[in-house]
Amino acid sequence: MTQTQDDDDDHLRDHCGVFGIFDHPEAAALTYLGLHALQHRGQESAGITSSDGRELYHHRGEGLVADVFTPASVARLLGPHAVGHVRYSTAGGSGLRNAQPITARYGGGQIAVAHNGNLTNAGTLRTRLEAEGSIFQGTTDTEVIVHLVARSRATSIEGRLIDALRQIEGAFSLTVLTEDKLIGVRDPHGVRPLVLGRAGASWVLASETCALHLIDARYEREVLPGELVVIDASGLSSRRYLPDVDRRACVFEHVYFARPDSEVFGRSVYSVRRALGRKLAAESPAEADVVIPVPDSGLAAAIGYAEASGVPYGMGLVRSHYVGRTFIEPTQNIRHFGVKLKLAPVAEVIAGQRVIVIDDSLVRGTTSRKIIAMLRSSGAREVHFRISSPPITNPCFYGIDTPSRSELIAAQHSVEEIRAMLGCDSLAFLSEAGMLEAAADARGGFCDACFTGRYQIPLIDPELAALAR
Repeated sequence: MTQTQDDDDDHLRDHCGVFGIFDHPEAAALTYLGLHALQHRGQESAGITSSDGRELYHHRGEGLVADVFTPASVARLLGPHAVGHVRYSTAGGSGLRNAQPITARYGGGQIAVAHNGNLTNAGTLRTRLEAEGSIFQGTTDTEVIVHLVARSRATSIEGRLIDALRQIEGAFSLTVLTEDKLIGVRDPHGVRPLVLGRAGASWVLASETCALHLIDARYEREVLPGELVVIDASGLSSRRYLPDVDRRACVFEHVYFARPDSEVFGRSVYSVRRALGRKLAAESPAEADVVIPVPDSGLAAAIGYAEASGVPYGMGLVRSHYVGRTFIEPTQNIRHFGVKLKLAPVAEVIAGQRVIVIDDSLVRGTTSRKIIAMLRSSGAREVHFRISSPPITNPCFYGIDTPSRSELIAAQHSVEEIRAMLGCDSLAFLSEAGMLEAAADARGGFCDACFTGRYQIPLIDPELAALAR
């Protein structure tokens, strides 16, 4: 028997999740819980930095939140203030040295930075900083922010941070902790989410509202694009650090990344996904007996599709939530082995039926092909595959771990070619217009570069610009 890396998950990888809390006697424990709620946003590493008003304490490790932290390690994170982070490596690679929060001492004191997003000029800035004498411990772009803060000549942490923010480009939401302040920042375009809440008298920052719900915190509002929120002993203050620019919230947060019980960019994720399914049913109907989701991310869209189409909804696939990142593979060949670890067909729902299968997106197509074959082997008479987003044709440089264009099936093949490769009877994607209409709100536009190739935030680093072509 051999141990094999699980490569059957054919979704885009979530980016990162951040959390922060100020002035709570159990700050580290609540941050641990908040990171649990945000675990879907990053599963490579986790970390917490706390402050007792004089010193920062930190603990980081590779793996899931429950594996990284023990009661003893949380107990050593002293003080009433804390920030936390869960990570996938969208920039800089994996490994403990790149786990966050990035914590450092500098001339003005101590700082910890947790970052969700991606800087599009990190390479250019890093080259300049190294030429000027900066020494980097890791390869993450978050460390670039820390160096810019440390080198600023401003007299306050707010001024130093604003100096740094005015030099960086890209998509970012930050939680920043000093000895006596918690700071939240969103990039001017608002690509990545960040929300503000209250747990009693304590202020909370989090990537999604699901982290607030778990600790019984009350949702207050979004941190606005281009806003810097400072929380200290005197309360909360806010300022804009750059002039207004066009909003470009990541529409993929609604399509897949965010948890369905969260509110993101002012909209319920669950309601948006249902609306995506309803739009898909209107655009791409099929004669069928049952609508089934690919769990879990396709659930809400499948409900919306069934509602709008009148085709009954059924649980034709059941997902196992106990599959780790590695597994023991038997020497005897078992068809669709990796997918069967995660998804099991319900023959009673599928056998003899014309089945509409709803998934949120299509990346490489490897898992989808195995799911369709598994449905046919379970007796499905027809399989009609429907995707509640447009074809993904371009890599993302704003905080999503996206394959290159050569690995994206929709960048290389027509819809009919993909249908033949997957082995389904019909295939349809939601239109870009349908997706944007379902997700729309009064706050402005979305970034949809992964679907359109329209990179509206400059790709300054030459290697990024080359990959986008």
